[in-house]
Amino acid sequence: MAEKHSDLSPQDERLEQQYTNEPPAQSMSIGRYIATRFTTLVPPMDKAPNPIRVLGLLNRQQWMFFLVGFAGWTWDAFDFFTVSLTVHDLAKEFGKTNTDITWGITTVLMLRSVGAIIFGIASDRYGRKWPFVVNNILFIVLELGTGFCNTYEQFLGVRALFGIAMGGLYGNAAATALEDCPEEARGIISGMLQQGYAFGYLLATVFARAFVNTVGHGWRPLYWFGAGPPVLIIAFRLCLPETNAYLERRAVREASDNISKTFIAEGKVALKNHWLLLLYLITLTTGLNFLAHGSQDLYPTLLENQYGFSSDKVTVTQVVANLGAITGGTMVGYGSQIFGRRFSIIFFCVIGGALVYPYTFVSNNGIIAAAFFEQFCVQGIWGVVPIHLMELSPGSFRTFVVGTSYQLGSLVSSASSTIESTIGERFPLPPKGDTKRYDYGKVICIFMGCVYAYQIIATLAGPEYKNRKFDVAHDHDFEEATGHATHTEVFDKKRAESV
Repeated sequence: MAEKHSDLSPQDERLEQQYTNEPPAQSMSIGRYIATRFTTLVPPMDKAPNPIRVLGLLNRQQWMFFLVGFAGWTWDAFDFFTVSLTVHDLAKEFGKTNTDITWGITTVLMLRSVGAIIFGIASDRYGRKWPFVVNNILFIVLELGTGFCNTYEQFLGVRALFGIAMGGLYGNAAATALEDCPEEARGIISGMLQQGYAFGYLLATVFARAFVNTVGHGWRPLYWFGAGPPVLIIAFRLCLPETNAYLERRAVREASDNISKTFIAEGKVALKNHWLLLLYLITLTTGLNFLAHGSQDLYPTLLENQYGFSSDKVTVTQVVANLGAITGGTMVGYGSQIFGRRFSIIFFCVIGGALVYPYTFVSNNGIIAAAFFEQFCVQGIWGVVPIHLMELSPGSFRTFVVGTSYQLGSLVSSASSTIESTIGERFPLPPKGDTKRYDYGKVICIFMGCVYAYQIIATLAGPEYKNRKFDVAHDHDFEEATGHATHTEVFDKKRAESV
């Protein structure tokens, strides 16, 4: 990840990063980089800011950007989890096994990287606004389409297209919510943004209980309902401008005379300078996605099939788990501003690993508490991820890198639920009536233990650019791509006009 040697102390390296925006890891020899993985993990112990004061740093427009990004990410998660929560009903409808239906989950995860590439490039080239709108239009069409599927093949086809649409949203939502955010507020806003995922899961759980097998047409009303809220999200985004960070970058591209040529040149430089970092980000997000999907996708099936929970009891457990997730994501994201991104992830991997056993083996009401704290850890870790990826990504292709690395990690982990379901069926339990039962708890427990160990190693191996500046003036890739410094008079004038 580096070419030149640095003799700076860790404290001097942090100062160099703060004032020059040149990440220290990129100026180290490989040997020095490896040797500093533990020393750089020491928490910086920055002064704990008052969270109320920190949230007050955001102006009205920055709050609107956060809210629209949060809303889009929330409904992305809602649409994804509709399948997880209707696996049994879908299997009965199409005459398939639960494992067959989990391919609907896997297919979405596999194709999300395609959407991340397409919409990520579009967002970095043409702005955050219109790709976001197109994403949500596709959500409306495809969620309605899922509700009208009559065969298993139609179901898989529509979910495959849905995967492409869903893949384009994450990087855009993160860039919209975070790139104009005050540095001091990044940690807590990152945590709050990521919990759109947990909030979407919570809403899916509640509305699945409200609509599935209660108002007629079986599972279909849940999907028809899911097509409605994106209309409001589209209207919300249309009322907002582009982010200041994107407008500034567009202005300096315009000052280079040929926007498309400059954009392509920036891409070549970013790939040349950061290809190893991009591979690392995929490695990192692979473990993170295994954490989320391995602990969540098959969990409702575990509660219902193995422990015989009623629909109401499954709903309560899932709601409590997602409340834990929302709490954890916000608190750990905020804490990462004090303790550092990598330290926060590793610390909660250790705690989460210790909680896996009660999360999967407690069969009475006590499992509700285990679910709360396990998801506190899982989504606590994820609360650090949006800003950690943003700070690691090259500025000219921030949406593309954040979204694509996340979704390629999702691609690698896409078979999580299918793997767990398939292996679980090798451990049958005594049936109840006509219902076959399997020891999903054992499989999820072992699976999650391995994933936590992997995530600790992956996080330890990586860099951290906490509080990296996002403005174009600190983007050395742009200068290398165009041969122009971004602080010249013409660029300063264009930048001022744009914002």
